[in-house]
Amino acid sequence: MKRRAVVLLGVAAVPAVLALASGGSGPDWPQWRGPTRTGVATGFAARSAWPEALRPAWKAEVGLGHSSPVVSDDRVYVFTRQGEDEVLQAFELATGKSLWRQAHPTAYRVNPAASSHGPGPKATPVVDAGRVYTLGISGIVSAHDAATGRVVWRKEFATEFPSTSPTYGAAQSPLVDQGRVIVHVGGDSNGALTAFDAATGSVAWSWKGDGPGYGSPVIADIAGTRQVVTLTETMLAGVAADSGRLLWSVPFTTEYTQNAVTPVVSGNVVIFSGLEHPVKALRVVASKGGGWSTETVWENPDLSLYMSSPVLMAGRLYGFSHRRKGQLFCLDAATGKTLWLSDGRQGDNASLVAAGDAILALTTEGELIVFEAGGAAFKILKRYTVADTPTWAHEAVVHDGVLVKDERHLAYLRF
Repeated sequence: MKRRAVVLLGVAAVPAVLALASGGSGPDWPQWRGPTRTGVATGFAARSAWPEALRPAWKAEVGLGHSSPVVSDDRVYVFTRQGEDEVLQAFELATGKSLWRQAHPTAYRVNPAASSHGPGPKATPVVDAGRVYTLGISGIVSAHDAATGRVVWRKEFATEFPSTSPTYGAAQSPLVDQGRVIVHVGGDSNGALTAFDAATGSVAWSWKGDGPGYGSPVIADIAGTRQVVTLTETMLAGVAADSGRLLWSVPFTTEYTQNAVTPVVSGNVVIFSGLEHPVKALRVVASKGGGWSTETVWENPDLSLYMSSPVLMAGRLYGFSHRRKGQLFCLDAATGKTLWLSDGRQGDNASLVAAGDAILALTTEGELIVFEAGGAAFKILKRYTVADTPTWAHEAVVHDGVLVKDERHLAYLRF
């Protein structure tokens, strides 16, 4: 089998997955997969029709990387590589005017299996309470002042771990929860899911039970306990958000150790998958004695997720399977039953967003596919070409358009 290499980070709109970063009534998209970290564009109005073409607002050359743009308070932040520097930049959303640029020299050697993906950062920043937090491809965690770009604190881990990032580079997007920045640092077989004080960078807690995966964690309340749910290097785990104590885990590994999907949490059910593994739903159960256990609710062997994280909307799970050279799907989230499948050959990968009564799928080939949500079959509403170079970064959707990061550029396109 041809060796694959992880590019993306790691899932959808449910009450149990909580909003993690600051946002308002405006078009904020302040973190990985949006306001609620679920791939849902909250407040996006259903459209009676989609335009024949998207209207370019602005485009800027920003550098290499698969990190997604984020939006907060009418500013766009994007994290890239330019030469030997990792660079965080801020732009005015409406005009594309450059507001500030903060560069940090960062040496990084790309694994040969991932050479085509380049040395740019993969983890998406998170904006919260006037600060922007980043995880560089080599595993450096930084906090910046959102207004000026000034570095507030920075953490490097060369003295703590033999490797400061996993084989294909750090890709897990940080999250902010109750004044703490949570990110899995370290490398293969030796890492720590760590909560840093958002203001100072001091360590609040650290769980050293496994190395990092490539998917991103979410926060969920399960059976009254707030916890971090994440795919690590070799397991799916739930860790207490207040202390870092491991609550529950199940072994989970994929070929070439590439756990790259952000889990979906709905109530006490966690939905996840991985390269050539079925999409699976697991119920997390708290016992009266304080222990935890898990049980399988369903699994769908016909579908599998590799790098694309699915979206949960109105009891349906929408996703992109790597099988058949890329296939969009919809399944019943309660039973796991497949409701429909698109034709194959849709692309190498796709990033999905639920927006109003539609799903937006940005493929790596620079195509934005808008399809109907809730229908009995796959129904395309519109197809748009949004870039002429690969678009591995997740799109950011705002009230009147979409921000797309291609190989080197960031573009704002209006509906």
